[in-house]
Amino acid sequence: MVFRKHPVVMRKGIIVASIGILLPMLYIMALTFVYADNPDKLPTVNSFYIALISGFLLAAVLMLPSWISWYYSIYIVTNQRLIQIKQKGMFRRSMVSFGLNQIQMINYEIDGFQETVLGFGTIMVQTYVGSLTIHEVHHPGKIQKKLLHILRDQGINTAVNPADVNEQESMQLEEEK
Repeated sequence: MVFRKHPVVMRKGIIVASIGILLPMLYIMALTFVYADNPDKLPTVNSFYIALISGFLLAAVLMLPSWISWYYSIYIVTNQRLIQIKQKGMFRRSMVSFGLNQIQMINYEIDGFQETVLGFGTIMVQTYVGSLTIHEVHHPGKIQKKLLHILRDQGINTAVNPADVNEQESMQLEEEK
């Protein structure tokens, strides 16, 4: 299973890119007001299109580091390991890996209006050596269920929420009968 963070992590890059689109257009608008008295120096339609194209190019350049960080930061779950590959900007990458048999507990949290409406949250993976917190994950409840399913398929029992424990106990009691 492979998953990544919610695209909302690129919001800062999107805001900066939006400003980048506007800057050349604001420059053309300023020239229009400055040279309003002199029609020979007014910006032409071609300069408007050049400003528009340069604005989109500037936005792409400004958005690129955020997109690269989002796209190349992935989480991979194999039948033996959980691997976190985190890309920070253009030239920094880190990797964390641990065995599935080290996982003690997997929880998730959706906290706040923005996370609820946009469908992202935080997954906390507790291991014997510490914890791994994955922020801004798209549909954390689904990811947690898939992770627990993979762990159960591997025969690894983890601590789960009380509702799942009651369900498991009732299933075991039914099997014993």
